[in-house]
Amino acid sequence: MARPPAPSTAKPSAALLPAARPPARRIDRGMLPTLLGYAMRRAQSAVFADFAATFTQAGEALTPGEFGLLVLVERNTGLSQMALARALGIDRSTLVPILDRLQARGLLVRHRSPTDARTHALGLTADGEAALARFTRLVKAHEKHIASGLSASETRTLIELLEKVHAAARSL
Repeated sequence: MARPPAPSTAKPSAALLPAARPPARRIDRGMLPTLLGYAMRRAQSAVFADFAATFTQAGEALTPGEFGLLVLVERNTGLSQMALARALGIDRSTLVPILDRLQARGLLVRHRSPTDARTHALGLTADGEAALARFTRLVKAHEKHIASGLSASETRTLIELLEKVHAAARSL
């Protein structure tokens, strides 16, 4: 059997080397910057990236959706999976894998509802309560960072305006 050729030790000619990177081309975004949805999506991407960086730097693993879920369960012990899905604006088939992950991490428990055996009531474990306290400190730091360019009044106004957009979109 023939032996494969040995790797070449010759240096590539300058013609084969990648050229110096040209200056970044300014992208014409057309009408996109005037679209509310586009601006919201760009902001969401930046916010989620900062959330992930904040948690990663602290050695924690959590998504914004998981944080919201844990807060709702902590504030509404015994909440059913269906009510939680509605509150989060997601369907049950999306919710169940999230609950499975959080339960596997020992953060939450599901048990049969004492009033309706067909439903599961949700609650945080002691570890879940401790984790939520850590997560809340991280989220507060994250929120401070992402709102650093806004005054407290502007932050409140932005939240109010986003609630109006949400309500209008849900009414369609």
